[in-house]
Amino acid sequence: MPQFMRSLLLLLAFTGVAYAVVGPGTVTGNTAVADPTMCKDSSGTYYVFSTAPGIEIRTSPDRTAWTLIGTVFPDGASWTDQYTGTSNGNLWAPDCTYLDGQFYLYYAASSFGSQNSAIFFAKSSTGQPGSFTNEGLVTSTSSSNNYNAIDPNNWILSLGSFWAGIKEMSLSSSTGKLSSTTVTSLAQRTADSGAIEASVIFKNGSFYYLFTSWDLCCKGVDSTYNIRVGRSTSPTGNFVDQSGVALTSGGGTLVLGTHDNIIGPGGQDLFLDNDGVIMVYHYYTASGSFLGINRLDFSTGWPVR
Repeated sequence: MPQFMRSLLLLLAFTGVAYAVVGPGTVTGNTAVADPTMCKDSSGTYYVFSTAPGIEIRTSPDRTAWTLIGTVFPDGASWTDQYTGTSNGNLWAPDCTYLDGQFYLYYAASSFGSQNSAIFFAKSSTGQPGSFTNEGLVTSTSSSNNYNAIDPNNWILSLGSFWAGIKEMSLSSSTGKLSSTTVTSLAQRTADSGAIEASVIFKNGSFYYLFTSWDLCCKGVDSTYNIRVGRSTSPTGNFVDQSGVALTSGGGTLVLGTHDNIIGPGGQDLFLDNDGVIMVYHYYTASGSFLGINRLDFSTGWPVR
């Protein structure tokens, strides 16, 4: 097994303890993000990548004050145009991992309501704008599929949005591309037009946790997004919620929903930092979409913010 996969498995083996909440109000600077993912390089600099044409990059020295420094692909990503339907369209829901001096970034190209979708992979040694190498297509879908190739999350590739829900595919530890064309179902809803997406698989203790976003994103203060979770002893299936309902049967325990002035939180990612497990997400106010950050408490066996 290559070193980056060994390191990643060690990272995912972390056992969580209780931590206090870090509220979105503590985050400052340029935080107008959608679908954020966070990682940290060897110097201790934090990076947030988010949905935008070219994928926006923000950095912070302290996980609090954020600066927009540019985009992953400042000259556009022409190889995605056939999926976005436009030149230099929005690239969605990036997923970042930093290991052994390398940034690994998965991202999706599509348009709203379409299954003409694809997931791509890029690498960089610095994380800086223009430094990423396009590693090419990972997987794609069309209207002939019963799922949608968006919202990627690695190390086991979970993906999907609406249609038949969240799926899993295996990645090669040496190439970062698919090692098998087998597609496994992880979660599905029939309620609310099957609105489930933005999956994240995260290992804590003896369980793998599958986080998803339910309901509707991207409608400003009318957004109904909320973050749900289930768990399993295997990363490839039989996830159940806290009441024992299978996620493939519509189960999902609420982690974070609309509260106070935080509307429609979702598009989440999880990140292990020195002070514990961190969940990043976006939420809405009347001014737009912004970065939220919370520590998660796994002391009961279920994540609580």
